[in-house]
Amino acid sequence: MKAAVITFPGSNCDRDLAVAFEQAGFEVTRVWHKDTALPGGIDVVGIPGGFSFGDYLRCGAIAANSPICRSVVAHAEAGGFVLGICNGFQVLCETGLLPGVLMRNGGLKFVCRNVGLAVATPDSPFTAGYAQGDELVIPVAHHDGNYTIDPEGLAALESEGRVAFRYTDNPNGSTADIAGVLSENRRVLGMMPHPERAVDASHGGTDGTAMFAGLAEAMVSA
Repeated sequence: MKAAVITFPGSNCDRDLAVAFEQAGFEVTRVWHKDTALPGGIDVVGIPGGFSFGDYLRCGAIAANSPICRSVVAHAEAGGFVLGICNGFQVLCETGLLPGVLMRNGGLKFVCRNVGLAVATPDSPFTAGYAQGDELVIPVAHHDGNYTIDPEGLAALESEGRVAFRYTDNPNGSTADIAGVLSENRRVLGMMPHPERAVDASHGGTDGTAMFAGLAEAMVSA
């Protein structure tokens, strides 16, 4: 199993994400944003949190136009797996791989704390390690995490079961308490909370471990 973790100028969670993949059994390759192609044989691409390009313009907008993102989009369109966390979720929305947009937090303040998440669907490789309704404790750290989508888009997400996680106590004003969404083929997940920061008990919790383990299981079963 092979994972690629992308690094942009301003990424600050790329090492954490690489470690989480490695603990789940993935061989990880670090990829720079100016690279034009992903390494051969990559199963899953991880786009980490941080402040790519200083969050100029819309968060994630410049990163979404980096050379490597063309290959990430092609990887996803060919059925590959992609996980975007925090700034990575913003990037995935800016590339069009996921619907909606991440706006300024409703309280106009940076939020950095543990939050409660409810698993909205176990029907994806990313959430298969959980049961529907499971409540997790996962850290958030963002200023622009207010997931916003039009009524038609929200109706599609709800009817297709593509909401992956919801906040139990919404920290940013996101539509319908949404914390993470899936692509139509359920192989792309974007989420604002940081599961890669919840894979080691010494760091405060392990509720993110099942996500990476479930993804590894999907690779083995594919």
